[in-house]
Amino acid sequence: MTETQDTGMQAEEIAAPPDEGQPVPINAMFEDDFVTQLVLVLDTDTIDEAARKVAAQVVGRRVPPRDAGLVVRFDGKVIPGDTTVARSGISPLDIVNVGWAQRTPRPQRTRVPDNRGGRR
Repeated sequence: MTETQDTGMQAEEIAAPPDEGQPVPINAMFEDDFVTQLVLVLDTDTIDEAARKVAAQVVGRRVPPRDAGLVVRFDGKVIPGDTTVARSGISPLDIVNVGWAQRTPRPQRTRVPDNRGGRR
């Protein structure tokens, strides 16, 4: 017969310390990327920290880096960077969009005049 050692600890007692935060998996889409990613953030992370975690998976790989800050949009609204994930209302598997704080205007196509003259 094999004996097991009883430590006397219950599951609640061996949970992670509260200051470490709880993991929150989010579905993240980065501006100008074509891949949605599952990124693990903590509920104690600020939105700025969460944005950097998402950007680390994309910028310099599929999206070129820019000299600009990041912004997070959730349910169509920009979330302030100093808000925590928990206070923002983001729940596990929610979809968030991360992009550049300053959008670079895309060049507009210009029509080249037809120099052939006359009508066709």
